[in-house]
Amino acid sequence: MDYKRRGTVLIFNQERFFLTLNLRERSGTATDKENLTERFQQLGFNVETHDDLNKNDMMDKLRKAAKADHRDADCFVCVFLSHGEDGHVYAHDDKVDIKEITALFRGEQCKSLVGKPKIFIFQACRGDTTDMSVTGMARVENSSYAEEDAASIYTLPAGADFLMCYCVAEGFVAFRHITLGSFYIQDLCETLQQQSSTLEFTELLTLVNLKVSRRTHGNKKQMPCFTSMLTKKLYFRPKKE
Repeated sequence: MDYKRRGTVLIFNQERFFLTLNLRERSGTATDKENLTERFQQLGFNVETHDDLNKNDMMDKLRKAAKADHRDADCFVCVFLSHGEDGHVYAHDDKVDIKEITALFRGEQCKSLVGKPKIFIFQACRGDTTDMSVTGMARVENSSYAEEDAASIYTLPAGADFLMCYCVAEGFVAFRHITLGSFYIQDLCETLQQQSSTLEFTELLTLVNLKVSRRTHGNKKQMPCFTSMLTKKLYFRPKKE
């Protein structure tokens, strides 16, 4: 993470939807957008926000980002604040396949991001099942990580270095406060503010998972998750002047 600039964050904020989709207005999402913008700007990112785009305009913005020159950037982040179902998020007028989005940034399509983190954050439901609260006991285990020497020149799979962050597990409903914003984005922003420079990013996401899992909406719960294809540890330490 020692390139000239930190990189770009694209935030697609979907609050209102075309009538025929029969999707409710997402009150509170403006707060999520503002909080994310502030947090990522503090980390040194250039943040671009887009509100209520239709599918064609959203895909145009994504294609433009994939074709941009990221050679002097550390990484790339893309955030979707919307309704969703598993495998899709909604633009203003239609649903968008998540695989179609990420395919634009694979190594064979976006060469200037090869070997760099490509982080996608999805604040959207992934189904209509609500998670229930249970009581149990857990044992804490220590784990160690083996590091390999990466000094030599090497090639990477085209799908390497993606990090997919979901506010909720597959098939389940996510929760959002109408003024404070969504549970997941609230806890993600708070944790980024407090520990982004000290915790490795997947460890930070695990802490966010814990914070969200402790919240309760009535007797219902929410469990975020992430899928890491990173090939190195990721830290957002302050850039040297």
